[in-house]
Amino acid sequence: MFPIRRAQSPSAPEAAGLPPARQRRALLAADLQDVPLWRRAAPALLAMLLVALADFLSGKDRYLAPLMTVVPTVAALTLRPRELLAVCALGLVLVFGLSHYDEVDNINDARFLYGAMVSYLVVTLFSAWVARLRMRRAAAFAAVSSVAEAAQRALLRLPGPVVGPLRLAVRYVSAADASRIGGDLYSVLQTPHGTRVAVGDVRGKGLAAVQTAAVVLGAFREAAYDEAGLRGVAARIEASVERHVPDGEFTTALFAEFRTPGVMELLQYGHVPPIRVDGQGRAHVLESPDPWVPLGLGRLAAGEPATWGQPFGPDDVLVLCTDGVIEARHRTSGEFYPLAERVGALVHGAARSEGELEAAVGRVYGDLLAHTGGDLRDDALLLLIARTDG
Repeated sequence: MFPIRRAQSPSAPEAAGLPPARQRRALLAADLQDVPLWRRAAPALLAMLLVALADFLSGKDRYLAPLMTVVPTVAALTLRPRELLAVCALGLVLVFGLSHYDEVDNINDARFLYGAMVSYLVVTLFSAWVARLRMRRAAAFAAVSSVAEAAQRALLRLPGPVVGPLRLAVRYVSAADASRIGGDLYSVLQTPHGTRVAVGDVRGKGLAAVQTAAVVLGAFREAAYDEAGLRGVAARIEASVERHVPDGEFTTALFAEFRTPGVMELLQYGHVPPIRVDGQGRAHVLESPDPWVPLGLGRLAAGEPATWGQPFGPDDVLVLCTDGVIEARHRTSGEFYPLAERVGALVHGAARSEGELEAAVGRVYGDLLAHTGGDLRDDALLLLIARTDG
């Protein structure tokens, strides 16, 4: 009934790394306090109206005023304690009015009125306590959610809209929605060896996936500056994963390097193939000529991975994603999202400016949500890249 947007309230603990305004909005949304009062009070007021109508329409020989005790329990779901007491005071007035209408307020039948009043007051006080408890738990949830968001921001270190010769636009959605932390990862760095991009997808979800993502990203950020080639970067990451990640866990990854205008170098480790959308809106799936196993499984394969080059002009858009995008199922038919078929029209012409690239990633993400009916069951990452250097 009510739109819930994440944010925070003044009573919540501050989460390091988040602006105070966002912290306040987090709690307000977690406890529905960013919804107007009249909308939060509407369920309780509707319950009052229904009880009053039922008593009035059933005639004076039916005494239904005691049913008004449903009002405080409904109000406890959406209102603050003081708001609840104010709304329930109106309900108490209705109990008196209905009792007078049903003629149970005279000296002989006053015991019915007293019973209804006592029951109503007891339930009201208990509901106010429940509302207070609900608000405390909402504060704890919002604090945890905000800290998790700050942790993810620290982990991902979100790049700006322009890094070196590249424009970027990204959408990231975690399946662990309450924590905002997932196993998809990406990084874009301007290094002495060109602009380097890493996109990965850790097997699994939750804390274990975050720990693995931290290992991969940490190793990439170090190796990207030190190693002259992408194979050296990937080898360093592979070694770090083997040392710090439990056996059997792996991460699919795609690395890209932009050193010379007009071309790019790619290296794939079992990841979703990238898509290049050209200036005419045609989508080209860039399959690796020599696919390699995911990070963490390199010791099981013989040989070495190989990079390959691809053209990447000023009118092109490179689309990188994780399997949460291409494996998102249709809301009714269950079919996978046809990214390669739809992305050309959705991002055509987006290389012209930063604003158009951001609008394009929004269109792709919106189309993905329309395909699934708004429910993504896996982490999903969309990263669009265009050149600024011709």
